[in-house]
Amino acid sequence: MHPNLKKVSAAGMLVTLGIVFGDIGTSPLYVLKAIIGDKQITEQLVLGGISCVFWTLTLQTTLKYIILTLQADNNGEGGIFSLYALVRRRGKWLFIPAIIGAGTLLGDGIITPPISVASAIEGLEKIYHGIPVVQIVIAIITVLFVFQRFGTKVVGATFGPIMLLWFSMLFILGIVQVSHFPDVLRAINPMYAYDLLVNYPHGFWLLGAVFLCTTGAEALYSDLGHCGKKNIQASWILVKLCLITNYMGQAAWLLHSDISYIGDMNPFYEIMPRWFLFTGIIIATAAAIIASQALITGSFTLISEAVSLNFWPRITIKYPSDVRGQIYIPSINWILWAGCVAVMLYFKESSKMEAAYGLFITVTMLMTTILVSRYLIWKRHWRPYAVYPLISVFVIVELSFLIANLSKLSQIWLFLGLGLAAIFVMYVWFRARKINNKLLSFVKLEDQIDLLTDLSQDTTVSKFATHCIYLTKADNPTEVEQKIIYSIFSHTPKRADIYWFIHIDRTDDPYHVSYSVRELENDKVIRVEFKLGFRVQPRIGMLFRKVVDEMVANGELDIQSKYPSLKKYNLAADFKFVILEKFISYENEISIKNNWVLNVYFAIKDLAQANEKAFGLDPSETHIEMIPMVIDPVEDVEMKRDACR
Repeated sequence: MHPNLKKVSAAGMLVTLGIVFGDIGTSPLYVLKAIIGDKQITEQLVLGGISCVFWTLTLQTTLKYIILTLQADNNGEGGIFSLYALVRRRGKWLFIPAIIGAGTLLGDGIITPPISVASAIEGLEKIYHGIPVVQIVIAIITVLFVFQRFGTKVVGATFGPIMLLWFSMLFILGIVQVSHFPDVLRAINPMYAYDLLVNYPHGFWLLGAVFLCTTGAEALYSDLGHCGKKNIQASWILVKLCLITNYMGQAAWLLHSDISYIGDMNPFYEIMPRWFLFTGIIIATAAAIIASQALITGSFTLISEAVSLNFWPRITIKYPSDVRGQIYIPSINWILWAGCVAVMLYFKESSKMEAAYGLFITVTMLMTTILVSRYLIWKRHWRPYAVYPLISVFVIVELSFLIANLSKLSQIWLFLGLGLAAIFVMYVWFRARKINNKLLSFVKLEDQIDLLTDLSQDTTVSKFATHCIYLTKADNPTEVEQKIIYSIFSHTPKRADIYWFIHIDRTDDPYHVSYSVRELENDKVIRVEFKLGFRVQPRIGMLFRKVVDEMVANGELDIQSKYPSLKKYNLAADFKFVILEKFISYENEISIKNNWVLNVYFAIKDLAQANEKAFGLDPSETHIEMIPMVIDPVEDVEMKRDACR
């Protein structure tokens, strides 16, 4: 986080408007229209709906996220995986809410672009009847995804001013209507919300539409690292004022428009003067694109964190600009694009996407609530009797929204499948890694020093490389995996002058990068330990070269070639990384559950990025070696030796 963003400033608040509030800020495009639907316009429905919106923004967004959840910052970073990283060491089961919340949040990245852009473009039908809305929306979405590969540094600089213009427009449009019909402000009274939910026919089920007003609340926390807590909290005062004013303005128009049903009309566009309509649609479209961009960028960050925390297979991650934390993941980009296009082609109208939109974010919020409760007790040391009543309020509210959204389950099978697929991949990957880690056995490196030294000096063995490098999972700097020793000595002896062992330690500090070097045997056995934050990509090839360069500059290492014919020309020595890949040995009697998990794991792994590419290793300097995975070896095999004839 930039130091200037740690304190409230006009510039910081402008950046915050552009990055954080795009999703929740575009909600007025469709919320009230979704609440009214095809029902007859009545004072009970309109005032009750707006009252529900007001108190949802107050309880769910302001109290839970702005006041409470933003306190759970992980060295200035937010988001469900940042929160999980804070509490994971205290509860092994917490990976479940983490992956469920992450999977549904990823699904939100598929639904936000089509529903936001479609809601904006549909306003053009009031000017140009019969325009191809679906085709226009798909074209805008396609251009948006194509430009992801170039980064958003330049475009992002304009996000703040555009969103400031958007919120100003919301406020002005709303205040004009409210000033004419101030009686609409009665909706602030929570009794109108209660009356709607209890007394209106099927009123409870309207919560599914009401919830759309707070769908961007999760972004407030996810984007904490970009803007800072204080700027988000200060900006929310302005944002909430503009949102509520616009909602009130739409409600005022509905109550005094002398129409019984809205039909194809959208209250958001109806409160615009006719002469301003086209300009308003352009501004709305720009705001919708910004909201979509925020969700796409958030999806990239989410998957990057999942890879670092071993919830997702390694995939290609690129860095299109020098902005810290800005990444581009080609595979996720085009999966999201395909999902957005499929959503638009299937539903065609924004109103038909609303159920899935609410469902995904409701589940994410529930999972965040669970993790926040653990954080408050374990990290902030709040008393349970203070935490549980407060958390219970959020759980009751979110479960109510979830139940209301589930009433439209038949409409959201596509989104449900996408969300479950992401959760499935995370679960399998996490469980398989746990199984794999249980098989790890370590040996003391000091017990291997003599063997390594003798092998290094044995000229009857062909030299494998001058510098032989292994990646190790051993947390203890004096240990190494048994399989590495097997690889060096038994699986084709690997003679080298210097053996390197590289260990990566993932820290809870998101962007921490440091290293340490320990020589267990002078100029023979060296261990390098990298401490990397969970938002730092493990580009080991690059990082290792920097370590070697610094050791050479400090006189700690000589990397001139050891071959006499090359050394006299001052040529550099050769380096060879050894990557150990596993396969399920046939000598196993694995349980059905573990067998299923591992088979799916290896099937996914075949589709994922190769380890040498994920670690940024040069293929010409990398040796891949297959090692059998023996989990439950076959025992007590009865076999009789026949006599020779």
